[in-house]
Amino acid sequence: MPNESPANTLPVNGIELYYETEGTGEPLLLLHGGSGSHENWIYAGRDQLKREYRLLLPDARGHGRSTNPGKTITHRQCALDTLALLDHLGIRKCKAIGISMGANILLHMATSEPDRIEAMVLVSAAMYLPEQARAVMRQVRVETQPATEWDTMRKRHKLGDEQIKAIWEWSRGMADSYDDMNFTPTELSRISASTLIVYGDRDFLYPVEMAVEMYRAIPRSALWVVPNGGHGPVFLDAAAQFAHTTLAFFRS
Repeated sequence: MPNESPANTLPVNGIELYYETEGTGEPLLLLHGGSGSHENWIYAGRDQLKREYRLLLPDARGHGRSTNPGKTITHRQCALDTLALLDHLGIRKCKAIGISMGANILLHMATSEPDRIEAMVLVSAAMYLPEQARAVMRQVRVETQPATEWDTMRKRHKLGDEQIKAIWEWSRGMADSYDDMNFTPTELSRISASTLIVYGDRDFLYPVEMAVEMYRAIPRSALWVVPNGGHGPVFLDAAAQFAHTTLAFFRS
């Protein structure tokens, strides 16, 4: 594998993809959630994970420090961007963790090129977007975002307010998207990676029944339902247990 500096930018698929690397050893790909960035992993056990793996931390197109001139974002295209990053780094196969958007990206990667993902953890993934998620997405409006949310987004996304507006517009637009996230059990059965599915039983976007659907469809899968957990139930106080469980799963 070629030597890489901790922070890099890769021209790929019409964008500049920003990524960082941290730690040593076997590569572990970490994919953040929608409207987040690679920096969010500090709240989800990054320090524990890097003790055993070399972390690969990209910003998805249009997020963080990654550009997106066309402003269009799909999970499918982000999967192609991420596969190109692995190619650039000379990584044929790796372990991976994705949260929400990142988990959905991994579903595309693991179904389109099953031999690229050895094992993965899917946190709050979606086979398809249920109506309860679409109802929430329809409520996302740039003009009604409070100042506190603008402040939070400006800390995560470094390319200006137009970048932030594009993320919110993408979030709202997903309410009417039916082809980007629309996996059948047959499609999921192509996944060869050992897969840990992590769900909160209080997820406001995706019902816990969807976790069971994926568990039944993905051949080598395990299911962890987090009691009283919401969407992405692995941050802050939950991070230590998440990292411990994830590392144990990868070892097994």
